[in-house]
Amino acid sequence: MATKTLKIGSEIPRFKLIGIDDTVHNIDDYNDKRILIVIFSCNHCPYVQAYEDRIKMIQRDYEQKGVQVIAINSNDDTQYEDDSFEEMKKRAIEKNFNFPYLRDEDQQVALAFDASHTPEIFVFDKSRKLQYHGKIDDNWQDESQVGSRYLRDSLYELLEDKEISIPETFSIGCTIKWKNNR
Repeated sequence: MATKTLKIGSEIPRFKLIGIDDTVHNIDDYNDKRILIVIFSCNHCPYVQAYEDRIKMIQRDYEQKGVQVIAINSNDDTQYEDDSFEEMKKRAIEKNFNFPYLRDEDQQVALAFDASHTPEIFVFDKSRKLQYHGKIDDNWQDESQVGSRYLRDSLYELLEDKEISIPETFSIGCTIKWKNNR
C-alpha cells in the first residue's frame, strides 16, 4: 500500500486548471481567501450528486467569512463521458454551482493531492497548509440523518483559530477514474 504524500500540515500543491468559465485558475487567484476547500468531484458519482446542494450551502454560508470552495474533476472522460468538460459545464448550469469547477485533464493535480475518491475534501488555512482531509459529513444519503458535520466543524474551528478536533476522516464515494487503469 502506498503512503499518503499529502498529510495534515502539508502545503497545498500548486495547480493551473481550466474552469467551466473557460479561464485558467490557480492557487494565487485565491490569495485573499482565508480558507480554501478543494473538493475532488465529478458529474456521474451518486455520492457527489447527493452532496452537491450541501457543497453549495457551505459556499454560501461561509463565503462572507473568506472561505472558497473549489471543485476539481480529474476523472477519465474517455471511460466516463458524463465527466467531460462540456458535461461539466452543463452540470454546473443545471445545478447552479456557486463555486469554481475545474478540469484536471491530465490527472496530475489529483496525483499531487494523492486524491482517490469523489467527493474528497481538503481544507487549507490562510498559509495554505492542510488542516482537514476526508468527507463532508457522516451521512451521504440523508442530510436529515447527519450526526457529524466534519467539514463544517473544521471550518468553524479554523475560523475561531482553534485546533481541528477531527483533522482526518476516511473519504467515501466513488473512486477517481484513472486513465490507463493507473
